[in-house]
Amino acid sequence: MKPFTLLYFILSVVLYLVALPLLVYLSFKQKYKESIPARFFLFNNPRFKSGNGVWFHVCSLGEARALKPILELLNDYEIKITTITHTGQAEAKRYNAEVRYLPYEMFLQFWVKKQDVLVVLEAEFWYMLFSVMRAKGTRIILLNARISEKSVKKYLQFAWFYEKLLSNVEVIYAQSEADKNRFIALGAKNIEVIGNIKLAGKISKTKDYKKPNAELIVAGSTHEGEEESVLKSFVEYKKQSDAKLAVVPRHPERFEAVYELMKKYAAKSSLTLSRFSQDKEFKADMVLVDVMGELNNIYAISDIVILGGAFREDVGGHNPLEPAHFGCKIITGKHFFHQKELFRYVHHVQYVEPDEIHKALMASKELPPSMVEEKIDLKPVVERIIKNPNLPL
Repeated sequence: MKPFTLLYFILSVVLYLVALPLLVYLSFKQKYKESIPARFFLFNNPRFKSGNGVWFHVCSLGEARALKPILELLNDYEIKITTITHTGQAEAKRYNAEVRYLPYEMFLQFWVKKQDVLVVLEAEFWYMLFSVMRAKGTRIILLNARISEKSVKKYLQFAWFYEKLLSNVEVIYAQSEADKNRFIALGAKNIEVIGNIKLAGKISKTKDYKKPNAELIVAGSTHEGEEESVLKSFVEYKKQSDAKLAVVPRHPERFEAVYELMKKYAAKSSLTLSRFSQDKEFKADMVLVDVMGELNNIYAISDIVILGGAFREDVGGHNPLEPAHFGCKIITGKHFFHQKELFRYVHHVQYVEPDEIHKALMASKELPPSMVEEKIDLKPVVERIIKNPNLPL
């Protein structure tokens, strides 16, 4: 092990010991009860069975979902996937692949096996993962790589570190020219701009629901603090329009808290409220969608989407391609830095502050539906992945 890598490993062990009480505590939280034991204690998280094939590492739900068109082109190859979050894990398990959680860095030297190719999505820059896999002779590719405008200064402060990390990478497929320039500033080599691979994904619904006889507004992928702004705006909008509201929280562990908040607003405004899990309909004035995997099905019958994740400064927005595909009129916040490249391809979006949502709802009556322009060709990426003649079928 190289001196710097050894020092980094020792530091990771020290940080692990310091954080151990917190990790044990968080293991009992609903949100982390699967991911933290798997990642930090290797509970139910064995090594991959074989030491060859294509290994994809993603963080969460969106990145796991973005793999679909690539995996379809690699249908005959042995595929492995690691994730960070439990939502990403659930999505990855839909594929014909070995799926694991990525262990904490100090375990990687003993846990990983050499693979033919490691493909890492977006900004999952783990030093031990890169250095250990490269030392084992694994080719490393960064796909859909990005460095957000908000975080670039932090990266540049440690440019010497990221130059070491990125020196292990064979090629970087960046989302945009801006991302390419940021990687160059970090000392990276061999960078190609291909756009966002999420543009290649096939967007479809899995079920048909009955559209209500009223305008349907969906607050999709909302986070704490965003629902209240949406509910205030909807109550005002409801006074002037025949509309119904469906709220779809991003994280399932928040379903109960959001339902209690909706109950408060329903009671104050004499509006009816229901849970989607109970009747799968939109008869009530407000509906909490307390099930997973239904967002596209609901977008398909919606008129307006208030897209969450961008009304707070710390989230960075969510994927606008899905509501745009179904022709919904999109309202979102101004903090969409993680999705900036995707929003570049989506037209007719209103970007507003939380207290401007009601105004945006009123303006939607005169605006055209959102639409997506541009596609991406994944064939060059797949050709690079499978260029190794020893890659097993």
